[in-house]
Amino acid sequence: MDQFTINLLFVGGSFALYIGIAIWAKAGSTSDFYVAGGGVHPITNGAAIGADWMSAASFISMAGLIAAGGYANSTFLMGWTGGYVLLAMLLAPYLRKFGKFTVPEFIGDRYYSQNARMVAVICLIVASVTYVIGQMAGAGVAFSRFLEVDSTLGLIIAAVVIFLYAVMGGMKGITYTQVAQYCVLIVAYTIPAVFISIQLTGNPIPGLGLFSTHTESGLPLLTKLNQVITDLGFNEYTADVDNKLNMVLFTLTLMIGTAGLPHVIIRFFTVPKVADARWSGGWALVFIALLYLTAPAVASMARLNLMTTIYPDGTSSAPIEYENRPQWVQEWEVTGLIQFEDKNNDGRIQLYNDAPSFQDEADARGWEGNELVVNRDILVLANPEIANLPGWVIGLIAAGGLAAALSTAAGLLLAISSAISHDLIKGRFNPAITDKGELLAARISMAVAIVVATYLGANPPGFAAQVVALAFGIAAASLFPALMMGIFSKRVNNKGAIAGMLSGLVFTLAYIFVYKGWLFIPGTNNLADIPANWVLGISPLSIGAIGAMVNFAVAFTVSNATEEPPVEIQELVESVRYPRGSGKATDH
Repeated sequence: MDQFTINLLFVGGSFALYIGIAIWAKAGSTSDFYVAGGGVHPITNGAAIGADWMSAASFISMAGLIAAGGYANSTFLMGWTGGYVLLAMLLAPYLRKFGKFTVPEFIGDRYYSQNARMVAVICLIVASVTYVIGQMAGAGVAFSRFLEVDSTLGLIIAAVVIFLYAVMGGMKGITYTQVAQYCVLIVAYTIPAVFISIQLTGNPIPGLGLFSTHTESGLPLLTKLNQVITDLGFNEYTADVDNKLNMVLFTLTLMIGTAGLPHVIIRFFTVPKVADARWSGGWALVFIALLYLTAPAVASMARLNLMTTIYPDGTSSAPIEYENRPQWVQEWEVTGLIQFEDKNNDGRIQLYNDAPSFQDEADARGWEGNELVVNRDILVLANPEIANLPGWVIGLIAAGGLAAALSTAAGLLLAISSAISHDLIKGRFNPAITDKGELLAARISMAVAIVVATYLGANPPGFAAQVVALAFGIAAASLFPALMMGIFSKRVNNKGAIAGMLSGLVFTLAYIFVYKGWLFIPGTNNLADIPANWVLGISPLSIGAIGAMVNFAVAFTVSNATEEPPVEIQELVESVRYPRGSGKATDH
């Protein structure tokens, strides 16, 4: 059986499962559509949160970024994991106690203002659309390789599949679909990692294999990797970070952005009790840890395998001839995600860091520039092929990569559709709309969001994990401060909250757009996105933490200069601080 057929069986079988679950758990009411009826078990919810969280950025792109940047990009792991602790401890139980369907609804009621609710809708849509661009881009990468089509067609196929099961099932269908997707993605991620760890180190536990001896050379694995890449002008894989400020701000941005992401927060509204919200967060951390403890090993081993594929004798003096390139390189070239240009016409593949610091050495070797461009997002998906693993493992990781991208995309699209149908249409323009009308509006808005995300996903402003990090910055700067102040400060009023959210959002978006392009349109950026152009060395990925500080400062300043919130709102805040017992989520 050829590899394409195997891929079709794994991917097609998993999709049939997801769509079947969506049909079985079809939402029949707004409660089912928004919060799955409020009766999801904490362990089930934890697995669904894990799938919702471990997106294309975690499954496909994070290991690729760590592989490319080494220790410097470990901030993705630290920030995303730490954010879940913040979410479980500081936000989830209190928001569950409040008992609403959506994040904007909480903000609207807490700040006793429809305008505050509308600003929150805008913040939610901007953050979620940015996030879903990364998911669609990741899904396009996966589909393009394993269905052997170009990346644009792969993106369109992904959009159609998401539309089918997300629009039909709502939160109820998505919850149980995500549990299935978690099982698929975690098995798909760990099995290849185990195989590759055994191949390279003899240790079946990838996390331990990372710190074991490289079997072929007898050196520690990370020492061998450092040796291979520094010979080609790259920085040491384990090198420290020069810009500590940017590293701290980036980690903080990811942490508070995690705690402010609406598509994750609404998952905590699906459990019966407040205590279950905390337990859901705990179980989610367990499920997430299974992948996150494996990712650094996958990244390191993928980087080493890639380098030894191009330089099979283990030295930089004899790169492989292009005509003898392995089959996996040929197949990924079809997608356009691996590109080769023979700049010195010697018929060999030179893969190296063609920075000025390595120029003299490159000239001495007769090299005229790096000749192989490898999209970082393919490393996890290509890893089984690089390591010559069996065809069924390749098919499995295809299904897992797609499960990761689609599960998060579905959750994000649900957050967008609920904000439009429940907060915007019902909350603002047509309070008398029927349940049936609201469901129809939710499904139409989800379809529109899919079209927009697909268009932007065709030209994303970075790799999947980088685009996702931008979304975290937007959520960190706009929604997180409003949620935190809404729970823990009785003094912040509606004027302060609105001014804070708008200030944080506008400041953060302006900084991002200057470097990434206005509205993420390619070619519209004012400055090149390079460290030399960053203000105080702060990258667009890290600016969310500064935006959050702006939000807090403006909100407190404006609130203290204006009237106190009404007594009943202050009493409401006091009651929410003690998250014991609450009814089902409501839309009142």
